[in-house]
Amino acid sequence: MEKVILKAELRKGTGKTVAKDLRNKKLIPANVYKGSKGAVSLQISGDDLMEVLHTKAGENVIITLQISGETGAKDKTVLIKEIQREPIKDRILHVDFHEISLTEALKVNVPLVSHGEPVGVKVDGGMLEHVMWELQVECLPTSIPEKIEVDVSNLKIGESIFVKNIVVPKGVKVLNDPELIAMIVKPPKVEAPKEEAPLEASTEPELIRKKKEEVPEEEGAEGKKAEAPKAQEAKKEEKPR
Repeated sequence: MEKVILKAELRKGTGKTVAKDLRNKKLIPANVYKGSKGAVSLQISGDDLMEVLHTKAGENVIITLQISGETGAKDKTVLIKEIQREPIKDRILHVDFHEISLTEALKVNVPLVSHGEPVGVKVDGGMLEHVMWELQVECLPTSIPEKIEVDVSNLKIGESIFVKNIVVPKGVKVLNDPELIAMIVKPPKVEAPKEEAPLEASTEPELIRKKKEEVPEEEGAEGKKAEAPKAQEAKKEEKPR
């Protein structure tokens, strides 16, 4: 397990205003916890923390905090417990560390990665699905694996890797249920035939019906025109001879 040194300084103030001022100076507020004891408030460089997080061990890196700001301050061996990030920009807002002893076993989550291409994927067009992306293990801090690799090259369609099948380094104990599926090769997806859209009802009968409904009105108009000559003849008969 990789070890790094991270410089830290004791933080006097607390609260949102103090934290905001620190972030404006590219510093990150942090706390160190150990058992039921109260937390030690620190401030660390944001740039230094990013360098620590980009090691191979990632968030499981063992850190030696070199603390300044107080006479008699002791270095602390810690692991990252939690990182609070800004939702949108993903900027680190706060870090919690957990003080550890190099001689006491602890529980951590380790990334689970696949190695090789399954036969069921390469030959039969299946798909490898990661059901689990990490394992919870117990071991000494110095024995924490950076990652746990699983060879999946022999997997056929429908075959799985269970937790009990995963080989871990000596001194590492897996805490997950051994009967849980970690990875599985699923058959290729079969697309269902697309259903043809129903033909839209023709509007032609409705148009014909409208035209038929308009016919009486036309006939009525012609009727009125036909009555006009009769009215004129009646008027002629009324004239004195």
